[in-house]
Amino acid sequence: MPAHSNAAKVRPVSRYFAGAAFAALVCALPASATAQQTTSALLDAMTSELHRAFTSLGRQSPAAQEPDKQLPPYFLSYAVSDASMVSIRAQFGALVTSSANHIRIADVQVRLGDPALDNTHDSHRASAVNSVLLPLTDDREALVRSLWLATNAGYGNAIDNFLRVKTEAQVRTKEEDPSPDFSKEAPQVHLGKPAPPPAVNRAAWEQRVQALSKIFREYPDVYQNIVDLSLQNETDYFASSEGSRVVEPHLSARLVVAAMTRAEDGMNLFRDQTFEAETVDGLPSQAELEAAIRALGKSLEALRKAPVTEPFDGPAILSGRAAAVFFHEVLGHRLEGQRQRGDEEGQTFTKQLGKDVLPTFLSVADDPTITTFHKTWLSGSYAYDNEGEKAQRVNLIQDGVLKNFLMSRLPIANFSNSNGHGRAQTGRMPAGRQGNLIVTSTKTESEAALRRQLIEEAKKQGKPYGLYFEDISSGFAVTTRSSPQAFQVIPLVVWRVYIDGRPDELVRGVSIVGTPLAALKRILATSDKSEVFNGECGAESGTIPVSAVAPAMLLSEIETQRQPQGTARTPILPIPGAPVKAPAAKEAQ
Repeated sequence: MPAHSNAAKVRPVSRYFAGAAFAALVCALPASATAQQTTSALLDAMTSELHRAFTSLGRQSPAAQEPDKQLPPYFLSYAVSDASMVSIRAQFGALVTSSANHIRIADVQVRLGDPALDNTHDSHRASAVNSVLLPLTDDREALVRSLWLATNAGYGNAIDNFLRVKTEAQVRTKEEDPSPDFSKEAPQVHLGKPAPPPAVNRAAWEQRVQALSKIFREYPDVYQNIVDLSLQNETDYFASSEGSRVVEPHLSARLVVAAMTRAEDGMNLFRDQTFEAETVDGLPSQAELEAAIRALGKSLEALRKAPVTEPFDGPAILSGRAAAVFFHEVLGHRLEGQRQRGDEEGQTFTKQLGKDVLPTFLSVADDPTITTFHKTWLSGSYAYDNEGEKAQRVNLIQDGVLKNFLMSRLPIANFSNSNGHGRAQTGRMPAGRQGNLIVTSTKTESEAALRRQLIEEAKKQGKPYGLYFEDISSGFAVTTRSSPQAFQVIPLVVWRVYIDGRPDELVRGVSIVGTPLAALKRILATSDKSEVFNGECGAESGTIPVSAVAPAMLLSEIETQRQPQGTARTPILPIPGAPVKAPAAKEAQ
């Protein structure tokens, strides 16, 4: 399984869908919902073609004359992402891209067999989805023909994989978790208003983005930079053979600022900052953005001169933002439902239900139904997941005790239903994923008190200093059984806090490493203020927007190592317009 990442990126296009029973469910919709449904040519085309395919596949083909080859689907869904996007990017004060785009993508999911064992079993899970580009106009015939083409291809893949699944079931040993491949859920009907195209003054924002990127000219040692504005207004349509009909809008505006420099010893140094809101009107003012970019430029200059870290094992404080990323990587991924079954998964917490996995003063929930935290927009919010299930708040850990997992429609032992966390990028099979991970504490201190405790803990352990992690960019978690159950988190700004009262010292090249069960038990206290991390997370079901909220935390022990040094020289040719530095020998002379 690939590693997981939270690096800031442009939000991907996300996606969300028996015979007489299908027709009965459609006819049984409330009159108001039915009236709304008919207003959407796209949804009408989806539902009619889905009904035709579901009632025909495996019944009218020549193969159906042979009883052992009658393979009608027991579940069929169409999920369409209809997204309008605007992208504006500049570097060093000049525009490099400015574009607007509109795209429709349909994902067709076909399931053969029955919920207990179907074509998605085990390693074949991802093969159930087949994707196709759809026409941008509401041309009914063009829409249904495109869906028909994708359905035929998906059905052929499903037959091939179902035959493989049945063969493998005959030759393999009994599985640890014999749970079904698909959960039974009540159909959902929610017909929201489609999202409008992004409302933005392109010319004005092109000037703003250029002006922001021009600030980096003030910092000659910043070798690369981007300022990227990405707007995406998307409507997700979902229809299934169970009778679900979901139309759900999603709006997002993201401004990403990123810059890179290189120290004299060859180490590459990176800083970034992301500003997010539902629309461009919610982004910070130009003055606030300019101040943030200047702070970022100064930080990179300071990092170039900072000493390289040494391996460390001792007390540390994670800022609220750093703690949020830490919990997302170290804990959140391991509480995703699909990680609790399968021969490949490490199943770190599978047998920990009802047991203490955190200090008793900590609780963790995932709540995609909330859109803001203390006026900060949460990018991991959604009302319906990518399987058409209603989003739910899930209390994962209460007072340190593990209670639940993040569930898609893939059941696991003791959890047979979805809790609205089946999420995926377009073209991927939904899986249990995080939305808004929220850590709360009943043992809080002021930040000043937390710092005093850090110094006392370092003295007690005989350490000359403790560490303070101010900012973290990303990380990854290994959850497979074939590899060590470890994590790595990449901090951007780290300070040594000396016990003798010396000023804090900035260091570079730090990487946090460890194993989850040990790291989580070492939290001693938290601050009384929480911070938000908005980013994007990549895993087997693709890249999705996520948020995490946490207070600053004091840990009795954290292990760090040095990042790769790098061998590339600083630029040989001086930057254009920058003052030429005298050679070191002449300066000494």
